[in-house]
Amino acid sequence: MAAVDSFPLLYREIARSCSCYVETLALVGAFYTASKAVTLMRDCYSLIRLHFIPRLVYPRDLVHRYGKWAIISGASEAIAKAYAEELARHGVCVILITTDIASLNDAAKTISDTHGVEAVLVEADFSQGALTCNPVKDVIKDKDIGFVINCLNSSLDIPRDFHDISESELWQMINNSVSAASLITRLALPGMAERRRGVVVNISSGRCSRPCAQKAVLSASTAFFDHFSRALHYEYGHRGVFVQSLLPGKVASEGDDGSIIAGWLVPQPHVYARHALSTLGISHRTTGYWPHTLQLGLVRCVPEWIWVLGARVTCRTT
Repeated sequence: MAAVDSFPLLYREIARSCSCYVETLALVGAFYTASKAVTLMRDCYSLIRLHFIPRLVYPRDLVHRYGKWAIISGASEAIAKAYAEELARHGVCVILITTDIASLNDAAKTISDTHGVEAVLVEADFSQGALTCNPVKDVIKDKDIGFVINCLNSSLDIPRDFHDISESELWQMINNSVSAASLITRLALPGMAERRRGVVVNISSGRCSRPCAQKAVLSASTAFFDHFSRALHYEYGHRGVFVQSLLPGKVASEGDDGSIIAGWLVPQPHVYARHALSTLGISHRTTGYWPHTLQLGLVRCVPEWIWVLGARVTCRTT
């Protein structure tokens, strides 16, 4: 009976001695909840400031702010072509660099006729060496280059085991993405820094912002583009050159029958380009499209082992 009577007394004593710890834990929990609420409000504000407000204000004069001409590397890609057309809509003349000039003849003519700007085509295969820069140098000479847009090759997004890629194909992949972006940016930067204005945009892949099995080249190239952009920002930002890393999610592409299946999460290239261009001069690192920003935010919350597992399942079903 004494043992039974002593339990409530023991409980009261323990509760009394631990009351200060309970209050401390409650205070810590309140601070944690408040910090998460502040972070959520900050992220919501950033989302609105970056993706919605710029599209509501009066269109900017990109030619006056950055320059008359734009170099588009990897211009055969759907996003690059859409970005070039969006720049042309703002009065910017474009230089389209591709490994297959025949594939862009119609696109260049359409841009020129529709928007009344010059569209110059340059064929350059950077897997052939640094001498490939010569025709690019000749074209950009004495031009007010205000934009450099580098876009990764979409063929890198095809799931393949690394050992299945031949040496020559791997050489071509790397040189026409990483080397091309580096060399073209190198050609345009001196003039931009001298004029203290200009933009460098490197478009990679938000879906490979983390390592992806069977997409080793794309994952590595994305990491290069992202870090290349951020390093250039710290190096040339104070010289008037705005450098942006674009990490888009999935963007609709044209099927074999010429149809394009698009939606809210998978926008058409011209829709994505219009959203991405509105973030220019505001964010140095973004997806360029607000639904993709939400997706990337969720991806960052997922442990890497779950991400890798999901990527493997996705690769098997494609």
